[in-house]
Amino acid sequence: MAKGFSCPAGSQVSPDFSAIQAANVTSAGLQILASLGQIGDNFSEDCLTLNVWTKPQVGESKKAVLVWIYGGGFTTGNSDNVAYNGQYIAQDEDVVLVSFNYRLNVFGFPGTPNATQNLGLLDQRLAIEWVRDNIEKFGGDAERITIFGQSAGSASVDYHTFAWADDPIAHSFIQQSGSALGPRGGLGGITADTAAGYWYAAAKVLDCGDESSDQDELLSCMKSKSYQDVIKAIAEGASGGAISSSFGPTVDDEVVFSNYTQLALDGKFSKNPLLLGSADNEAGLFRVLDTFRNQTNSDEYYKAFNDLGFTCPGAQRAAFSIASGVPTWRYRWFGAFPNTQLTTVPYSGAWHASELPVLFNNTPSGGGIPNNTEAEIAIGKYMRGAWATFAKRPVDGLNSYEGGWPQYVPGEKTLIRLGYQNMTGVNLALGTMYDGDCKTNFAGGNGTAGNSTGSGSGSPTTSGSPTSTPSSVVTGGASILKSGVSGTFLLALMATFSAML
Repeated sequence: MAKGFSCPAGSQVSPDFSAIQAANVTSAGLQILASLGQIGDNFSEDCLTLNVWTKPQVGESKKAVLVWIYGGGFTTGNSDNVAYNGQYIAQDEDVVLVSFNYRLNVFGFPGTPNATQNLGLLDQRLAIEWVRDNIEKFGGDAERITIFGQSAGSASVDYHTFAWADDPIAHSFIQQSGSALGPRGGLGGITADTAAGYWYAAAKVLDCGDESSDQDELLSCMKSKSYQDVIKAIAEGASGGAISSSFGPTVDDEVVFSNYTQLALDGKFSKNPLLLGSADNEAGLFRVLDTFRNQTNSDEYYKAFNDLGFTCPGAQRAAFSIASGVPTWRYRWFGAFPNTQLTTVPYSGAWHASELPVLFNNTPSGGGIPNNTEAEIAIGKYMRGAWATFAKRPVDGLNSYEGGWPQYVPGEKTLIRLGYQNMTGVNLALGTMYDGDCKTNFAGGNGTAGNSTGSGSGSPTTSGSPTSTPSSVVTGGASILKSGVSGTFLLALMATFSAML
């Protein structure tokens, strides 16, 4: 895969080797985290490129298309990450795979009141339009496009289902660990006022003005700065408490909306088939990153992190789809292998994004890193087959895949456990078995996260969090996710590993 430019993401600082030692990071973990941290990337504002994996004609004359959207909290990420190399999926599953870059951070989600918001999501839409218009030249089928993503990429998929409900272009959706229903400032959208506050704070650091300035002159001044200066200003402001690193999807009620619960209850989203799920221990990644920042939190804290950020929003998103009669499948990822473990003490388990090296068949390798296990190889092949089957026949393909995947029904054994106890194949559990006290609603009431409450409130509530969790943890859910999911976690990685690999 050719190495191109990555969209500007964030600044790097000197690594803290003592923090790496304290985190007990494995050799595989070092490789994984350095890749996520974009070590060695070439950054440029001329970054809006696509990758297409296809092969000489065999199998279907027009192949189903999988379009990948990377994660990274909307502030980091790139499409040429080796972990996202699509050659194996395209080669083995008779599909075409496409990935692309989109603008990040303040460049993709600027927050300025006098210009277009959510440029990063509009970049994604433009890329999907390009796929629709051009993919048949690469052997693809413009009538069978599936968009899939993980973390912020998964939330992006969800944003698309609402923003372009009547013309989604995609014919099916795969959401891996992320939803537009997530807490505000995490993967959920922030308010326009919050975004403007970040924008003005950055402008002040760059001597471009503030909210009292002429806004056209302020914007012109900001555009005149190099991306390096802008990123440096954001980092400096963040260290002083003035700027959050969470420039991300912003409510404009055109692309990002203020109340997804009401939209969902009204059926105002794409009714195309949905496959969604999350990892068993999403926090396994963020716990390592907290250690890098000399932060120590309890197991209870990370349980709340998992539920608030991923499990409950996913459960609610599935419920809304089912209530609208959408063919819906839900999985939970349990795969944890010697060459994907970030740490062994504490055990990182099936952490946030740990399915991606297995799914894409690009697991870590090299000195000190164990080889793939037989179970890992089999599970990866099984997953690639499932994703491709869904893309080829979204409505009913999974019904007969390798013994059949049942459509998701929360009160029945229809949750697909992938990689559970190293097993390959259909392993079913009750849909609600891992949802704890998530208050999932099918026909009305409040949602499972702060930005999706029926009242439209932007503050987190306990409606989607475990009622047994101490209130100090529950009410801190937004800050938990702001410091983790929304981007700071990868900025910390970039800093830590920049001089190591």
